[in-house]
Amino acid sequence: MVGASQTALPAAVPAIVTAGDTRAAKAVYGQSKVFLPLDGRPLVVHLVLTLQDCPEVSEVWVVGNRDRLEDAFAPREIREAVRKPLYLVSQGRNLLENAWGTYRRVVARDPENGRDPRPEEMDLQVLYVSGDIPFATAQEISAFVRSCRALPECDYAFGYVREEALAGFLSSGPEDTGIEVAYFNLRDGRVRQNNLHFARPARIGNRDRINDMYEHRHQRQFWHMGALAWKVFFSRAAGPMILIFYGMMHLAGLADRWKLRRVADLLRGWVTLRRNEEVIGRLLGARFRFVATEAGGCAVDVDTDQEYDAVRAHFGPWREAQRARAEALYGPLPQDPRPAESQAEA
Repeated sequence: MVGASQTALPAAVPAIVTAGDTRAAKAVYGQSKVFLPLDGRPLVVHLVLTLQDCPEVSEVWVVGNRDRLEDAFAPREIREAVRKPLYLVSQGRNLLENAWGTYRRVVARDPENGRDPRPEEMDLQVLYVSGDIPFATAQEISAFVRSCRALPECDYAFGYVREEALAGFLSSGPEDTGIEVAYFNLRDGRVRQNNLHFARPARIGNRDRINDMYEHRHQRQFWHMGALAWKVFFSRAAGPMILIFYGMMHLAGLADRWKLRRVADLLRGWVTLRRNEEVIGRLLGARFRFVATEAGGCAVDVDTDQEYDAVRAHFGPWREAQRARAEALYGPLPQDPRPAESQAEA
């Protein structure tokens, strides 16, 4: 149980892996992307095994298609590699139901039935991680959690990386397959979300708007963000400023993709990380912060057939390069002081 003071926080926090395939979740090659095979294992299994090496993670809760998750974690060699308690949770209708519903189960310590937090549990912190990030490293995740826990007052921390962190995933030539991602163009630079979220979910006043942001998240399709801005246009918290704010940011992104860098630089000068924090915080009814990581692997997810093809073609070299980069940036991980679990709980 977590109290309000920093000194009362436990040494590690639960991780919730979102592996749902409903509503806004994108299919790749016609199937749920978290179950796509990579080096003989589904994507979601790679991530859960990475979390085993994060000292800041106490246990792992995976929410998605439970039957398929049970099959994915059934092989003996995988179960033996899972040292921390593992709970598999049936998915809801959308991201909000998955995120909040699983959090309620964490509070109840019951993968079947959850409950709302009591007053003394309102500051319970959890790490949310997307289930389709094959190049996540334990060092990057650990660094993110440590940075979030060091913030004096924060209800929701949203992870991001800068453009230069993803240079190693670009194509090396016309015959090579690489990954080119979309960025948010800000005065602070070109940045991308890294699929890591750290939150006190019970302290977020407008949780439904997180689901709105997720369902309209695709930066390459301007109308998605326009729809989100219009949906909250009359919000008492954000007001018409959100239309102007997100309009400038995504026009800058459009100009950037059209190689109009001078136009993009002019437009993005109006938008900063700090202004984003203020607007999103008001929108969510929470103390909101951005937190950067440097390694970059967590920002590479699999959203399209082409990205999956590139990941399969380069998985071994990219994974080793990312591990080397993470260790160079953060050093080796400290040993987990807790005793290892002999097998996963499902």
